[in-house]
Amino acid sequence: MDRKYIITILVAGLLGFAGAMLLMPPTIKDETVRLPWRVTTDQAGRTRVFGFTLSQTPLAEVRRFFGEDGAINLFETPGATQPLGVEVYFQQVYLQSLRADFIITLDVDQATLRPMYERGLRISQLESGDKKIKLDPADVATLIERPIRTITYLPQARLDEATIEKRFGTPTERRLDPSNGIIHWLYPARGFDIARNTNDKIVIQYVNRSDFHRLALPLGQPAAGPTHP
Repeated sequence: MDRKYIITILVAGLLGFAGAMLLMPPTIKDETVRLPWRVTTDQAGRTRVFGFTLSQTPLAEVRRFFGEDGAINLFETPGATQPLGVEVYFQQVYLQSLRADFIITLDVDQATLRPMYERGLRISQLESGDKKIKLDPADVATLIERPIRTITYLPQARLDEATIEKRFGTPTERRLDPSNGIIHWLYPARGFDIARNTNDKIVIQYVNRSDFHRLALPLGQPAAGPTHP
C-alpha cells in the first residue's frame, strides 16, 4: 500500500469523525476467530490473520467471506522498483463486531500486469503522481484467483498505547517518522506494522516476513523515550 495514503489517513484522523453510523450491518461470524491481533506465521514465513494466509489465500476466498467484490484497480507508481500493483478496497466490513476498511494487494508479477495496464479501460492521474487504471472485466476475472500479498486494516476504533501493547504485545521497536509525527510499532517476526498518530488513530499493515523490509526501510531511526512525538 502507498505510504503516502497511510499518512493521509492518519493525519485526517486528527480531525476526528463527525457523527456515527445509524444503521450497523450484522457482523460476519464463523468458526474462525478473526481478530486483528490474532497473527501467526507458518514455517514458510507466511503471515496468517483474519483467517487468511498471505501468498496463499486467493482473492476469490476473501470476496466470498466478506460477501462483496470490493473495488479493484491497477495502480502505477512511476519510478518504483515494481511500478504496477493491484489493490482491492473493501469498505465498512464488520468482523467480530469490529468495523474496519480493508485494502488488499495481490501477488501478481509485473510481466502479467503490464498487458493488463495496456488493456485498461480508463486511466486517472492521482495527486500523488500515481496512476489508477480501471481494469478490463476479463482481467478482473483472472485476478480474483490470484493470492493476496498484503492486508492493510483501517479500523474505526482508536487505540491508545496501553491497549495496543495489551492486545498486540510489545513491539520489536518503535520508529518515529519525523516528516509527520506518526509512530510505527514494528513487529517483524510476526509480519505487521501498526502506524499510530497522536489522536490514537491507527493503520495496520500485514506482510510476509520476507517483505517486512519494505515497511521499515522508508522510516527514520528508532524512536527514543516516550512514543508520543
